[in-house]
Amino acid sequence: MNFASDNWAGASPRVLDALRRAAEGIAPAYGQDETTQALARRLSTLFEREVAVFLTPTGTATNALALAALCPPNGAVLAHEEAHVIADEYGAPEFFGQGTRLIGMPGVGGKIDIAAIEAAFDRLPAAGSRQPTPAALTLTQASECGGVYSVPEVQALAAAAKARGLAVHMDGARFANAVAALKCTPAEITWKAGVDALSFGGTKNGALMAEAVVFFDPALARDFDWRRRRGGHVVSKARLISAQFLALLEDGHWLDLARHANAMAARLAEGLRTAGHRIPWPTQANEVFPVLPRPLIARLQAAGAAFYEWPTQSLAPEDAPEEDEALVRLVTSFATTPAEVERFLDAAA
Repeated sequence: MNFASDNWAGASPRVLDALRRAAEGIAPAYGQDETTQALARRLSTLFEREVAVFLTPTGTATNALALAALCPPNGAVLAHEEAHVIADEYGAPEFFGQGTRLIGMPGVGGKIDIAAIEAAFDRLPAAGSRQPTPAALTLTQASECGGVYSVPEVQALAAAAKARGLAVHMDGARFANAVAALKCTPAEITWKAGVDALSFGGTKNGALMAEAVVFFDPALARDFDWRRRRGGHVVSKARLISAQFLALLEDGHWLDLARHANAMAARLAEGLRTAGHRIPWPTQANEVFPVLPRPLIARLQAAGAAFYEWPTQSLAPEDAPEEDEALVRLVTSFATTPAEVERFLDAAA
């Protein structure tokens, strides 16, 4: 019963088959191969405009390098206070940004709301001051608390940021889950809503190690290849990453995998509510956050369930756990089976 992380899952059989085929024979290195060129064309089609695409093997590198391209060293990036770039990336955005400051924004359920952004602009230093001034906004899609920014929400946040000269980045480690949940096009939730750059995640959605930075205005990527090389994240056999993405995108496979993960999360949430457990945040993607009694948590883990307790800072005060309770995170993946879900629900009933 693995509900610890979608990173624990392996890879889609389609991806593995594509990787094996791509590894045969020889091909030019450093992105000059036909597979990588085909991926660039495919992503331009997917996003309905010409895009600049840069592959990396890790999500941390993807986020950190993208933000470094959008924010100068004397600038600041606004992010939710529980965003992965702040809480889980060991200062990589500041490191690759050569001094860029990250500023955490509050928001229930891991999502920044428009009021928080407006309040931040009122209190943060203006250009020309002696402190880093905001230069970029990053939105996590889906959020660290399982929520999804709707198209109107992204539009409003991006408009507020751009009215003050900020670039907009989207951390899409679970982008597929968000698109599947919203039933929108990738273009509608990114550049058409005001996003300048996307960290497009494949690793959590059926790939082995496949991430990409997508710039919707190629001019913003003018020095990105230099940044990526200097940071040590150029993969010489780029075709092995490109082949994974192409396999995911073929026939909408990436969305099929995400829909399955989302459906497994929805079933978990439904079953836990039926059993009387409360779930403070809506389950919109592939993460469920129930509040469970600590004795039950111990029994579930003893029965073989893998999951983590979770910080409560994004909870509304009325949703805070009691002394003998804890907020936990359950993550489903493309590989989660209905049998796993039902075993967990039986144990939690």
